[in-house]
Amino acid sequence: MNHLRLEIICWSCLLIAMAASTEAASVWKLPTAQMVYEDLEKCRQESQEEDAATLRCLVKKLGLWTDESGYNARRIAKIFAGHNQMEELMLVVEHCNRMEQDTSHLDDWAFLAYKCATSGQFGHWVKDFMSQKEVER
Repeated sequence: MNHLRLEIICWSCLLIAMAASTEAASVWKLPTAQMVYEDLEKCRQESQEEDAATLRCLVKKLGLWTDESGYNARRIAKIFAGHNQMEELMLVVEHCNRMEQDTSHLDDWAFLAYKCATSGQFGHWVKDFMSQKEVER
């Protein structure tokens, strides 16, 4: 009987944890190029134009980065889902995130992982995404 009670408690905790993470994930919204430019300007001012600090500030504001885990590959892939290569993009982001991970130098970690991930096709997608702002004007 105690074993069953313990199992029910474990499953209940798991369901509560899943519900909490689902709720937190559902709050995040896909950023627009306009949002990126607005947050970028704020981050430039906050970081006094220092590139690595500006980038980390920006991706944190956009919900794409945590200091504990680095880049959120799934969210980044959702932004670029139209390219129909979500799995590949997630692998690239996760690889670069792990390769550059340095929790004692967070700005450098964010910057170097970004440079790694955007050194190929993904870099062109980022440029195309950011150029949407120019078209909207």
